[in-house]
Amino acid sequence: MIPPTHPNEPPGPGGDATLLLQRVSDGDAAAANDLLPMVYAELRARAGAYFRGQPASHTLQPTALVHEAYVKLVNAPADKWNNRAHFCAVAATAMRQILVDHARRKAASRRAHDAHAAEATLLETPSSGAAIDLLALNDALDKLKALNERQARLVELRFFGGMTNQDVADVLGLSLSMIEKEWRAVRAWLARELTQGGGQ
Repeated sequence: MIPPTHPNEPPGPGGDATLLLQRVSDGDAAAANDLLPMVYAELRARAGAYFRGQPASHTLQPTALVHEAYVKLVNAPADKWNNRAHFCAVAATAMRQILVDHARRKAASRRAHDAHAAEATLLETPSSGAAIDLLALNDALDKLKALNERQARLVELRFFGGMTNQDVADVLGLSLSMIEKEWRAVRAWLARELTQGGGQ
């Protein structure tokens, strides 16, 4: 397993990640097999950011999340991935969808077995480490996307991609100062939205 890398770090001797991503986008199954070892450690680190807030007994684990997201992406590539950073950013969206679907199934199962069960699926905030409800955050993100799609993407990359502001700036092609300014603004918006919605 290769160590985690910065999203913009050139690929190692195992091959050219950008070329492999282009081949995967074109439906090359062999390239998908070659690509996984090059991006696995990074995706695993991203997934780990979510599971910091989960109990050890959580029925979905980081390794399973990474593999499910990876298979989902390479089996039905909807994007022409520009580079490793772009791929990992798209993977963050796939992880969000998988986590939300998993949380919804858990909530439905709890309701079916115990009408009073209300245990939340929690997610740590990137900045403070406070815990918020995953489904409440997802609802807020859907609302934010209608208001400001770029800010919704910023939140998704921070929460579900485990990215720093610098990583997000690199992926979105914006300055770090602009991302930091938007992150402050969107954190305030989320705090209000989640409080009003009872999600915090």
